[in-house]
Amino acid sequence: MLRISGQPGRDLCDAHLGVSRRDIIRVGGSAIMGLTLGSLFKLRAETPAPAAAKGGPGWGKAKSVIMVYLQGGPSHLDLWDPKENVPDKIRSSFKNIPTKIPGINFTEVLPKLAQINDKLTMVRSMSYTPNGLFNHTAAIYQIMTGYTTDKVSPSGQLEPPSPKDYPNFGANIIRLKPPTEPMLPFVMLPRPLQESNVVGKGGTAGFLGKGFDPYTLFPDGDDMDMTKMNRIRVDDLNLRPDVFAMRLKRRASLRQSIEQTMPDIDKAVENYHLDEYYGKALDLITSGKARDAFAIDRETEKMRASYGLNTFGQSLLLARRLVEAGTRVVEVIWPKVANSDNHSWDTHADLTNRIKNQAGPMLDAGFSTFIDDLDQRGLLDETLVVALGEFGRTPERGVSTSGNVNSADGRDHWPYCYTACVAGAGIKRGYVHGESDATGSSPKSDPVHPTELLALIYHACGIDPDTIVYNHLNQPRELVKAKPVTALFA
Repeated sequence: MLRISGQPGRDLCDAHLGVSRRDIIRVGGSAIMGLTLGSLFKLRAETPAPAAAKGGPGWGKAKSVIMVYLQGGPSHLDLWDPKENVPDKIRSSFKNIPTKIPGINFTEVLPKLAQINDKLTMVRSMSYTPNGLFNHTAAIYQIMTGYTTDKVSPSGQLEPPSPKDYPNFGANIIRLKPPTEPMLPFVMLPRPLQESNVVGKGGTAGFLGKGFDPYTLFPDGDDMDMTKMNRIRVDDLNLRPDVFAMRLKRRASLRQSIEQTMPDIDKAVENYHLDEYYGKALDLITSGKARDAFAIDRETEKMRASYGLNTFGQSLLLARRLVEAGTRVVEVIWPKVANSDNHSWDTHADLTNRIKNQAGPMLDAGFSTFIDDLDQRGLLDETLVVALGEFGRTPERGVSTSGNVNSADGRDHWPYCYTACVAGAGIKRGYVHGESDATGSSPKSDPVHPTELLALIYHACGIDPDTIVYNHLNQPRELVKAKPVTALFA
Protein backbone atom coordinates (compact mmCIF):
# COMPACT_ATOMS: atom_id res chain seq x y z
CA MET A 1 0.00 0.00 0.00
CA LEU A 2 1.26 3.46 -0.88
CA ARG A 3 1.93 5.87 1.99
CA ILE A 4 2.75 9.54 1.54
CA SER A 5 5.03 11.16 4.10
CA GLY A 6 4.69 14.70 5.43
CA GLN A 7 1.83 16.82 6.65
CA PRO A 8 -1.07 16.64 4.18
CA GLY A 9 -2.15 19.79 2.43
CA ARG A 10 0.48 22.04 3.99
CA ASP A 11 1.96 23.27 0.71
CA LEU A 12 -1.03 22.97 -1.59
CA CYS A 13 -2.26 25.96 -3.57
CA ASP A 14 -5.50 25.69 -1.53
CA ALA A 15 -3.94 24.55 1.73
CA HIS A 16 -7.10 25.28 3.69
CA LEU A 17 -8.87 22.47 1.87
CA GLY A 18 -6.36 19.90 3.05
CA VAL A 19 -6.20 16.29 2.02
CA SER A 20 -6.07 13.16 4.10
CA ARG A 21 -3.68 10.29 3.72
CA ARG A 22 -6.74 8.09 3.47
CA ASP A 23 -7.84 10.08 0.40
CA ILE A 24 -4.52 9.49 -1.29
CA ILE A 25 -4.25 5.87 -0.23
CA ARG A 26 -7.65 5.17 -1.76
CA VAL A 27 -6.24 6.20 -5.12
CA GLY A 28 -4.59 2.82 -5.03
CA GLY A 29 -1.13 1.70 -6.03
CA SER A 30 0.08 2.91 -9.35
CA ALA A 31 -3.00 4.89 -10.24
CA ILE A 32 -1.12 7.99 -9.09
CA MET A 33 -1.05 10.53 -11.95
CA GLY A 34 -3.41 8.36 -13.99
CA LEU A 35 -0.95 5.52 -14.51
CA THR A 36 -1.95 1.92 -13.89
CA LEU A 37 0.46 -0.99 -13.92
CA GLY A 38 -1.16 -2.14 -17.14
CA SER A 39 -0.74 1.27 -18.76
CA LEU A 40 2.90 1.39 -17.75
CA PHE A 41 3.52 -1.95 -19.41
CA LYS A 42 1.59 -0.71 -22.45
CA LEU A 43 3.73 2.43 -22.50
CA ARG A 44 6.83 0.28 -22.45
CA ALA A 45 5.51 -1.90 -25.27
CA GLU A 46 4.59 1.09 -27.43
CA THR A 47 7.79 3.03 -26.90
CA PRO A 48 9.92 2.52 -30.00
CA ALA A 49 13.13 0.60 -29.57
CA PRO A 50 16.31 2.44 -30.52
CA ALA A 51 16.73 2.41 -34.26
CA ALA A 52 19.29 0.04 -35.64
CA ALA A 53 22.48 1.61 -36.86
CA LYS A 54 21.75 2.55 -40.45
CA GLY A 55 25.06 4.13 -41.27
CA GLY A 56 25.83 5.70 -44.61
CA PRO A 57 26.65 9.32 -45.47
CA GLY A 58 25.42 11.83 -42.93
CA TRP A 59 23.84 9.31 -40.56
CA GLY A 60 23.41 10.83 -37.09
CA LYS A 61 25.49 13.93 -37.87
CA ALA A 62 22.87 16.42 -36.69
CA LYS A 63 22.64 17.24 -33.01
CA SER A 64 20.06 19.94 -33.82
CA VAL A 65 17.81 20.88 -36.73
CA ILE A 66 16.74 24.37 -37.77
CA MET A 67 14.01 24.66 -40.38
CA VAL A 68 13.90 28.12 -41.95
CA TYR A 69 10.45 27.96 -43.46
CA LEU A 70 9.92 30.56 -46.19
CA GLN A 71 6.15 30.30 -46.01
CA GLY A 72 4.33 31.70 -49.00
CA GLY A 73 6.42 30.20 -51.81
CA PRO A 74 9.45 32.30 -52.85
CA SER A 75 10.03 32.78 -56.57
CA HIS A 76 13.09 30.71 -57.47
CA LEU A 77 13.40 32.61 -60.76
CA ASP A 78 13.74 35.95 -58.96
CA LEU A 79 16.13 34.79 -56.24
CA TRP A 80 18.51 31.85 -56.71
CA ASP A 81 17.70 30.22 -60.03
CA PRO A 82 17.46 33.05 -62.58
CA LYS A 83 17.24 32.31 -66.30
CA GLU A 84 18.76 34.00 -69.31
CA ASN A 85 17.74 33.99 -72.96
CA VAL A 86 14.07 33.48 -72.14
CA PRO A 87 10.93 35.46 -73.10
CA ASP A 88 10.23 38.66 -71.19
CA LYS A 89 7.26 37.13 -69.34
CA ILE A 90 9.62 34.55 -67.82
CA ARG A 91 12.79 36.54 -67.28
CA SER A 92 13.25 38.13 -63.87
CA SER A 93 13.27 41.91 -63.73
CA PHE A 94 16.42 41.63 -61.59
CA LYS A 95 19.95 41.39 -62.92
CA ASN A 96 22.03 38.26 -62.48
CA ILE A 97 25.12 38.30 -60.27
CA PRO A 98 27.86 35.68 -59.83
CA THR A 99 28.22 33.69 -56.60
CA LYS A 100 31.06 31.90 -54.82
CA ILE A 101 30.18 28.75 -56.79
CA PRO A 102 31.59 29.10 -60.34
CA GLY A 103 28.90 29.18 -63.01
CA ILE A 104 26.05 29.60 -60.49
CA ASN A 105 24.21 32.92 -60.51
CA PHE A 106 21.75 34.54 -58.14
CA THR A 107 19.82 37.73 -58.78
CA GLU A 108 21.00 41.09 -57.51
CA VAL A 109 18.48 40.77 -54.67
CA LEU A 110 20.83 38.37 -52.82
CA PRO A 111 24.34 39.90 -52.87
CA LYS A 112 25.26 38.69 -49.36
CA LEU A 113 24.00 35.15 -49.88
CA ALA A 114 25.97 35.05 -53.12
CA GLN A 115 29.11 35.45 -51.01
CA ILE A 116 28.43 32.56 -48.62
CA ASN A 117 26.74 29.95 -50.84
CA ASP A 118 30.02 28.03 -50.82
CA LYS A 119 29.01 26.97 -47.29
CA LEU A 120 25.80 25.22 -48.35
CA THR A 121 24.05 23.02 -50.90
CA MET A 122 21.49 24.41 -53.32
CA VAL A 123 18.79 21.95 -54.43
CA ARG A 124 17.46 23.44 -57.67
CA SER A 125 15.25 20.47 -58.50
CA MET A 126 12.63 20.41 -55.75
CA SER A 127 9.46 19.10 -57.34
CA TYR A 128 6.14 17.39 -56.70
CA THR A 129 2.82 16.96 -58.46
CA PRO A 130 0.02 18.27 -56.26
CA ASN A 131 -3.16 16.35 -55.59
CA GLY A 132 -5.99 18.81 -55.98
CA LEU A 133 -5.57 22.56 -55.73
CA PHE A 134 -2.25 24.35 -55.47
CA ASN A 135 -2.97 25.69 -51.99
CA HIS A 136 -0.57 26.66 -49.23
CA THR A 137 -1.99 24.64 -46.35
CA ALA A 138 -1.83 21.31 -48.22
CA ALA A 139 1.77 22.00 -49.26
CA ILE A 140 2.74 23.14 -45.75
CA TYR A 141 1.19 20.02 -44.23
CA GLN A 142 3.15 17.82 -46.65
CA ILE A 143 6.61 19.19 -45.91
CA MET A 144 6.01 19.44 -42.17
CA THR A 145 4.48 15.98 -41.68
CA GLY A 146 5.47 13.95 -44.73
CA TYR A 147 1.83 13.20 -45.54
CA THR A 148 -1.00 14.69 -47.53
CA THR A 149 -4.63 14.76 -46.56
CA ASP A 150 -7.70 13.96 -48.61
CA LYS A 151 -10.03 16.23 -46.67
CA VAL A 152 -9.90 19.69 -48.25
CA SER A 153 -12.44 22.45 -47.70
CA PRO A 154 -14.36 23.99 -50.64
CA SER A 155 -11.97 26.95 -50.57
CA GLY A 156 -9.06 24.64 -51.22
CA GLN A 157 -7.71 24.97 -47.68
CA LEU A 158 -7.29 22.20 -45.16
CA GLU A 159 -9.37 22.03 -42.03
CA PRO A 160 -7.96 23.47 -38.76
CA PRO A 161 -5.44 21.43 -36.75
CA SER A 162 -6.78 18.23 -35.24
CA PRO A 163 -5.52 15.65 -32.72
CA LYS A 164 -5.80 13.19 -35.61
CA ASP A 165 -3.20 15.05 -37.69
CA TYR A 166 0.15 13.54 -38.53
CA PRO A 167 2.89 14.96 -36.31
CA ASN A 168 5.20 17.75 -37.31
CA PHE A 169 8.66 16.30 -37.97
CA GLY A 170 10.02 18.15 -34.93
CA ALA A 171 7.61 16.29 -32.64
CA ASN A 172 8.78 12.96 -34.05
CA ILE A 173 12.42 13.91 -33.56
CA ILE A 174 12.12 14.96 -29.92
CA ARG A 175 10.10 11.85 -29.14
CA LEU A 176 12.67 9.51 -30.68
CA LYS A 177 15.76 11.59 -29.84
CA PRO A 178 15.04 13.54 -26.64
CA PRO A 179 17.49 16.36 -25.96
CA THR A 180 20.34 15.66 -23.57
CA GLU A 181 20.32 19.16 -22.10
CA PRO A 182 17.77 20.62 -19.64
CA MET A 183 16.43 22.78 -22.42
CA LEU A 184 13.25 23.32 -24.42
CA PRO A 185 13.31 20.45 -26.95
CA PHE A 186 11.29 22.01 -29.79
CA VAL A 187 10.61 25.71 -30.40
CA MET A 188 8.56 27.39 -33.14
CA LEU A 189 8.72 31.14 -33.80
CA PRO A 190 7.84 33.97 -34.48
CA ARG A 191 4.33 33.14 -35.76
CA PRO A 192 2.27 30.04 -36.54
CA LEU A 193 2.00 28.39 -39.92
CA GLN A 194 -1.01 30.01 -41.55
CA GLU A 195 -3.00 30.58 -44.69
CA SER A 196 -5.99 32.89 -44.25
CA ASN A 197 -8.00 31.53 -41.31
CA VAL A 198 -6.32 28.11 -41.17
CA VAL A 199 -3.79 28.54 -38.37
CA GLY A 200 -1.23 26.01 -37.18
CA LYS A 201 -1.99 23.18 -39.60
CA GLY A 202 1.04 20.90 -39.75
CA GLY A 203 2.64 22.61 -36.77
CA THR A 204 1.54 20.34 -33.92
CA ALA A 205 2.35 16.89 -32.58
CA GLY A 206 -1.04 15.64 -33.79
CA PHE A 207 -1.76 12.07 -32.72
CA LEU A 208 1.46 11.90 -30.66
CA GLY A 209 -0.24 14.13 -28.09
CA LYS A 210 0.27 17.64 -26.84
CA GLY A 211 3.27 16.58 -24.76
CA PHE A 212 5.32 16.69 -27.98
CA ASP A 213 3.93 19.98 -29.30
CA PRO A 214 6.49 22.73 -29.92
CA TYR A 215 7.01 25.51 -27.43
CA THR A 216 5.60 28.44 -29.42
CA LEU A 217 7.06 31.91 -29.15
CA PHE A 218 4.65 34.26 -30.91
CA PRO A 219 5.30 37.83 -29.64
CA ASP A 220 2.49 40.35 -29.63
CA GLY A 221 2.19 42.63 -32.61
CA ASP A 222 1.07 42.31 -36.22
CA ASP A 223 3.20 40.91 -39.02
CA MET A 224 4.50 44.31 -40.05
CA ASP A 225 5.79 45.08 -36.57
CA MET A 226 9.54 44.70 -37.07
CA THR A 227 10.38 45.24 -33.38
CA LYS A 228 8.20 42.52 -31.85
CA MET A 229 11.23 40.34 -30.98
CA ASN A 230 12.25 43.07 -28.55
CA ARG A 231 9.14 42.23 -26.54
CA ILE A 232 9.71 38.51 -26.05
CA ARG A 233 7.84 37.14 -23.03
CA VAL A 234 8.85 33.84 -21.48
CA ASP A 235 7.13 34.32 -18.13
CA ASP A 236 5.90 30.75 -18.19
CA LEU A 237 9.51 29.62 -17.81
CA ASN A 238 9.82 31.53 -14.55
CA LEU A 239 8.84 30.10 -11.19
CA ARG A 240 5.77 31.90 -9.91
CA PRO A 241 6.38 33.68 -6.57
CA ASP A 242 4.08 31.28 -4.72
CA VAL A 243 5.94 28.17 -5.92
CA PHE A 244 8.51 27.56 -3.22
CA ALA A 245 11.43 25.15 -3.15
CA MET A 246 9.55 23.30 -0.40
CA ARG A 247 6.84 22.38 -2.87
CA LEU A 248 9.36 21.02 -5.35
CA LYS A 249 11.05 19.09 -2.58
CA ARG A 250 7.73 17.61 -1.48
CA ARG A 251 7.05 16.51 -5.04
CA ALA A 252 10.45 14.85 -5.10
CA SER A 253 9.58 13.21 -1.79
CA LEU A 254 6.35 11.94 -3.31
CA ARG A 255 8.30 10.21 -6.05
CA GLN A 256 10.67 8.72 -3.51
CA SER A 257 7.71 7.33 -1.58
CA ILE A 258 6.40 5.72 -4.74
CA GLU A 259 9.82 4.21 -5.39
CA GLN A 260 10.17 2.81 -1.89
CA THR A 261 6.73 1.22 -1.67
CA MET A 262 6.21 0.00 -5.23
CA PRO A 263 9.19 -2.11 -6.32
CA ASP A 264 7.13 -3.88 -8.96
CA ILE A 265 6.39 -0.63 -10.70
CA ASP A 266 10.04 0.42 -10.52
CA LYS A 267 11.11 -2.87 -11.98
CA ALA A 268 8.58 -2.54 -14.79
CA VAL A 269 9.88 0.89 -15.79
CA GLU A 270 13.52 0.59 -14.75
CA ASN A 271 14.65 1.37 -18.30
CA TYR A 272 12.76 4.65 -18.38
CA HIS A 273 15.26 6.47 -16.14
CA LEU A 274 12.49 8.37 -14.40
CA ASP A 275 14.89 10.02 -11.99
CA GLU A 276 16.81 11.42 -14.95
CA TYR A 277 13.68 12.77 -16.62
CA TYR A 278 12.32 14.21 -13.37
CA GLY A 279 15.65 15.88 -12.69
CA LYS A 280 15.76 17.39 -16.16
CA ALA A 281 12.27 18.81 -15.74
CA LEU A 282 13.30 20.49 -12.48
CA ASP A 283 16.55 21.68 -14.04
CA LEU A 284 14.65 23.34 -16.88
CA ILE A 285 12.53 25.27 -14.40
CA THR A 286 15.21 26.19 -11.89
CA SER A 287 18.38 26.63 -13.94
CA GLY A 288 17.22 29.58 -16.02
CA LYS A 289 19.04 28.17 -19.06
CA ALA A 290 16.03 28.47 -21.31
CA ARG A 291 15.33 32.01 -20.17
CA ASP A 292 18.94 32.97 -20.81
CA ALA A 293 18.77 31.60 -24.35
CA PHE A 294 15.86 33.94 -25.12
CA ALA A 295 17.82 37.00 -23.97
CA ILE A 296 18.89 38.21 -27.41
CA ASP A 297 19.52 41.66 -25.94
CA ARG A 298 22.78 40.18 -24.59
CA GLU A 299 24.10 40.06 -28.14
CA THR A 300 26.18 43.00 -29.36
CA GLU A 301 24.44 45.71 -31.34
CA LYS A 302 26.73 44.90 -34.27
CA MET A 303 25.72 41.25 -34.27
CA ARG A 304 22.02 42.03 -34.02
CA ALA A 305 22.27 44.57 -36.84
CA SER A 306 24.10 42.09 -39.09
CA TYR A 307 21.16 39.68 -38.82
CA GLY A 308 18.78 42.53 -39.59
CA LEU A 309 16.78 44.56 -37.09
CA ASN A 310 13.52 42.95 -38.12
CA THR A 311 11.42 39.98 -37.05
CA PHE A 312 13.03 37.48 -39.43
CA GLY A 313 16.62 38.42 -38.65
CA GLN A 314 16.13 38.44 -34.89
CA SER A 315 14.26 35.11 -35.07
CA LEU A 316 17.28 33.55 -36.78
CA LEU A 317 19.56 35.00 -34.12
CA LEU A 318 17.34 33.50 -31.44
CA ALA A 319 17.38 30.14 -33.26
CA ARG A 320 21.19 30.15 -33.06
CA ARG A 321 21.04 30.91 -29.34
CA LEU A 322 18.53 28.13 -28.76
CA VAL A 323 20.55 25.38 -30.45
CA GLU A 324 23.64 26.70 -28.71
CA ALA A 325 21.82 26.11 -25.41
CA GLY A 326 20.70 22.59 -26.37
CA THR A 327 17.36 22.87 -28.14
CA ARG A 328 16.92 19.95 -30.53
CA VAL A 329 14.55 21.43 -33.15
CA VAL A 330 13.78 25.04 -34.05
CA GLU A 331 11.36 26.15 -36.75
CA VAL A 332 11.64 29.76 -37.89
CA ILE A 333 8.51 30.62 -39.85
CA TRP A 334 8.64 33.52 -42.32
CA PRO A 335 7.01 36.34 -40.34
CA LYS A 336 4.32 37.20 -42.89
CA VAL A 337 1.31 35.00 -43.45
CA ALA A 338 0.60 33.50 -46.86
CA ASN A 339 -2.25 35.06 -48.85
CA SER A 340 -1.19 38.58 -47.92
CA ASP A 341 0.74 41.54 -49.22
CA ASN A 342 3.89 43.50 -48.38
CA HIS A 343 6.62 41.18 -47.01
CA SER A 344 4.83 37.97 -48.00
CA TRP A 345 6.45 35.58 -50.51
CA ASP A 346 2.98 34.98 -51.95
CA THR A 347 3.64 37.39 -54.82
CA HIS A 348 0.53 37.28 -57.00
CA ALA A 349 1.05 41.00 -57.58
CA ASP A 350 3.70 43.70 -57.00
CA LEU A 351 6.43 41.05 -57.13
CA THR A 352 9.27 43.36 -58.14
CA ASN A 353 8.77 45.84 -55.31
CA ARG A 354 8.03 43.26 -52.62
CA ILE A 355 11.05 41.09 -53.38
CA LYS A 356 13.49 43.92 -54.07
CA ASN A 357 12.58 46.25 -51.21
CA GLN A 358 10.94 44.05 -48.58
CA ALA A 359 11.32 40.25 -48.42
CA GLY A 360 14.55 39.98 -50.42
CA PRO A 361 16.78 42.19 -48.24
CA MET A 362 15.51 40.52 -45.04
CA LEU A 363 16.27 37.06 -46.41
CA ASP A 364 19.65 38.13 -47.78
CA ALA A 365 20.98 39.75 -44.61
CA GLY A 366 19.39 37.36 -42.12
CA PHE A 367 20.11 34.01 -43.74
CA SER A 368 23.63 34.87 -44.90
CA THR A 369 24.63 36.11 -41.43
CA PHE A 370 22.94 33.11 -39.83
CA ILE A 371 24.90 30.55 -41.90
CA ASP A 372 28.17 32.42 -41.42
CA ASP A 373 27.59 32.83 -37.68
CA LEU A 374 26.83 29.12 -37.19
CA ASP A 375 29.96 28.28 -39.17
CA GLN A 376 32.21 30.66 -37.24
CA ARG A 377 31.02 29.21 -33.93
CA GLY A 378 31.49 25.60 -35.03
CA LEU A 379 27.74 24.97 -34.70
CA LEU A 380 27.29 24.21 -38.39
CA ASP A 381 29.17 20.94 -37.97
CA GLU A 382 26.38 19.54 -35.80
CA THR A 383 23.36 21.61 -36.86
CA LEU A 384 21.33 20.77 -39.96
CA VAL A 385 19.77 23.83 -41.59
CA VAL A 386 17.01 23.49 -44.17
CA ALA A 387 15.49 26.54 -45.87
CA LEU A 388 12.64 26.31 -48.34
CA GLY A 389 9.07 27.30 -49.08
CA GLU A 390 6.08 25.13 -49.89
CA PHE A 391 6.58 25.65 -53.64
CA GLY A 392 8.05 28.05 -56.19
CA ARG A 393 6.30 30.47 -58.54
CA THR A 394 5.14 30.13 -62.13
CA PRO A 395 7.78 30.62 -64.82
CA GLU A 396 5.41 32.89 -66.73
CA ARG A 397 4.12 36.01 -65.02
CA GLY A 398 0.43 36.84 -65.08
CA VAL A 399 -0.94 33.30 -65.49
CA SER A 400 -3.15 31.46 -63.00
CA THR A 401 -2.55 27.95 -61.66
CA SER A 402 -4.33 28.17 -58.29
CA GLY A 403 -7.45 30.14 -59.09
CA ASN A 404 -5.86 33.34 -57.82
CA VAL A 405 -5.77 36.50 -59.91
CA ASN A 406 -2.21 37.40 -60.92
CA SER A 407 -1.09 40.77 -62.22
CA ALA A 408 1.41 41.24 -65.04
CA ASP A 409 4.00 41.62 -62.24
CA GLY A 410 2.97 38.53 -60.32
CA ARG A 411 3.64 34.80 -60.34
CA ASP A 412 1.27 32.07 -59.14
CA HIS A 413 1.97 28.85 -57.19
CA TRP A 414 4.30 26.36 -58.88
CA PRO A 415 5.17 23.06 -57.12
CA TYR A 416 6.73 21.46 -60.21
CA CYS A 417 10.13 23.10 -59.75
CA TYR A 418 11.71 25.27 -57.07
CA THR A 419 14.81 25.64 -54.89
CA ALA A 420 15.81 24.66 -51.35
CA CYS A 421 18.97 25.39 -49.35
CA VAL A 422 20.55 22.80 -47.04
CA ALA A 423 23.64 23.25 -44.87
CA GLY A 424 25.55 21.78 -41.95
CA ALA A 425 25.78 18.35 -40.31
CA GLY A 426 27.92 16.86 -43.07
CA ILE A 427 26.08 18.44 -46.02
CA LYS A 428 28.34 19.23 -48.99
CA ARG A 429 29.62 22.79 -49.26
CA GLY A 430 29.46 24.74 -52.48
CA TYR A 431 27.35 22.07 -54.16
CA VAL A 432 24.35 22.36 -56.46
CA HIS A 433 22.11 19.31 -56.61
CA GLY A 434 19.91 18.92 -59.63
CA GLU A 435 19.14 21.41 -62.35
CA SER A 436 15.99 23.06 -63.60
CA ASP A 437 15.18 23.31 -67.29
CA ALA A 438 15.68 26.40 -69.43
CA THR A 439 12.60 28.18 -68.05
CA GLY A 440 12.65 26.87 -64.46
CA SER A 441 9.49 24.91 -65.18
CA SER A 442 10.62 21.40 -64.21
CA PRO A 443 13.73 19.55 -63.07
CA LYS A 444 16.19 18.73 -65.82
CA SER A 445 17.99 16.28 -63.55
CA ASP A 446 17.81 14.70 -60.07
CA PRO A 447 14.31 15.74 -58.94
CA VAL A 448 13.84 15.85 -55.15
CA HIS A 449 10.43 15.46 -53.54
CA PRO A 450 9.80 17.44 -50.31
CA THR A 451 9.27 14.19 -48.42
CA GLU A 452 12.75 13.05 -49.49
CA LEU A 453 14.15 16.18 -47.88
CA LEU A 454 12.16 15.34 -44.76
CA ALA A 455 13.63 11.82 -44.83
CA LEU A 456 17.07 13.42 -45.01
CA ILE A 457 16.31 15.38 -41.81
CA TYR A 458 15.43 12.17 -39.95
CA HIS A 459 18.49 10.40 -41.38
CA ALA A 460 20.79 13.23 -40.27
CA CYS A 461 19.36 12.91 -36.75
CA GLY A 462 20.13 9.18 -36.71
CA ILE A 463 16.47 8.21 -37.12
CA ASP A 464 15.36 5.69 -39.75
CA PRO A 465 12.66 7.38 -41.88
CA ASP A 466 10.93 3.96 -42.00
CA THR A 467 10.46 3.98 -38.21
CA ILE A 468 6.89 3.04 -37.36
CA VAL A 469 4.60 5.27 -35.30
CA TYR A 470 1.00 4.50 -34.38
CA ASN A 471 -1.75 6.96 -35.22
CA HIS A 472 -4.92 7.77 -33.28
CA LEU A 473 -6.49 4.53 -34.54
CA ASN A 474 -3.42 2.53 -33.46
CA GLN A 475 -2.52 1.95 -37.10
CA PRO A 476 1.18 1.64 -37.99
CA ARG A 477 2.61 4.41 -40.15
CA GLU A 478 6.14 5.23 -41.31
CA LEU A 479 7.60 8.56 -40.22
CA VAL A 480 7.73 9.37 -43.91
CA LYS A 481 7.32 7.25 -47.04
CA ALA A 482 10.50 8.39 -48.73
CA LYS A 483 14.23 7.76 -48.82
CA PRO A 484 16.79 10.40 -47.81
CA VAL A 485 18.76 12.19 -50.51
CA THR A 486 22.12 11.07 -49.16
CA ALA A 487 23.86 12.49 -52.23
CA LEU A 488 23.70 15.85 -50.45
CA PHE A 489 26.17 14.63 -47.81
CA ALA A 490 29.91 14.88 -48.25
